Amino acid sequence: MTSPRTGDSGAHPVQIDTSKPHPARMYDYFLGGKDNYEVDREAAERFIKAAPEVRDGVRANRRFMHRAVRHVVAEGGIRQILDIGTGLPTEPNVHQIAHSVAPGTRVAYVDNDPIVSTHSMALMADDADTSVVLADLHDPRAVLDHPGVREVIDFDRPVAVLLVAVVHFLAEADDPYGIVATLRDALPAGSYLVLSHATGDVHEDRREEAAAVYNKASAGLHLRPHAQVLDLFGDFTLVDPGLVKVTDWRPDAPSIPGAPPIGIYGGVARKDG
Repeated sequence: MTSPRTGDSGAHPVQIDTSKPHPARMYDYFLGGKDNYEVDREAAERFIKAAPEVRDGVRANRRFMHRAVRHVVAEGGIRQILDIGTGLPTEPNVHQIAHSVAPGTRVAYVDNDPIVSTHSMALMADDADTSVVLADLHDPRAVLDHPGVREVIDFDRPVAVLLVAVVHFLAEADDPYGIVATLRDALPAGSYLVLSHATGDVHEDRREEAAAVYNKASAGLHLRPHAQVLDLFGDFTLVDPGLVKVTDWRPDAPSIPGAPPIGIYGGVARKDG
């Protein structure tokens, strides 16, 4: 490998649509980033009005991802990571966390927003252990077969697939369970699935109002209860403490008294031999 590469699957021209809010750019705004447009900021502010805890939620989700990546690399021995729906770069990024534990860990970043690819490429231009791919989770086979993914990921060896705050943008008509099953089935024994998903189990009184903000975005938000999120792991074995709110997954600091509950579930699961 030389330097990271980017590209789409060849099915569609690369276009940046600024007429609709995009979840990755809204997420960037929630995190305090600047890689977003006015349409993203307006939608994000409407979401904040409906769900004021969202900023705390996305930060908690990000910290869950940090802990999960450290776990699969340090304790699971993973040296390859496929991060799908990566979003705009926010330090520390997945490869930085992984490399702090095991230098040389390979990471393939996948997102369907050209802005994400552009910014990720600029950040990782000198990192030979990463690739940046423009592809869509709706077509998991195209993701798995993408040359930019295959350049970095060897599917004959254990891989950690990250689906962090992305599956809730798949509607039931998209068959999210089938999509995630396609990804799981492609992994050899010893691989991991790291997944977080927004839920309506928390703040039930405001869930419809908040989710409605995404109706005009490039992807709708589909909140799912615990049992449905659990189904996404299939026959993979969840590591302790199982599927819990992201703030409760192996926290590295005590919870803040009086902090609002976070409506995002997170879990890490292993494919047994």
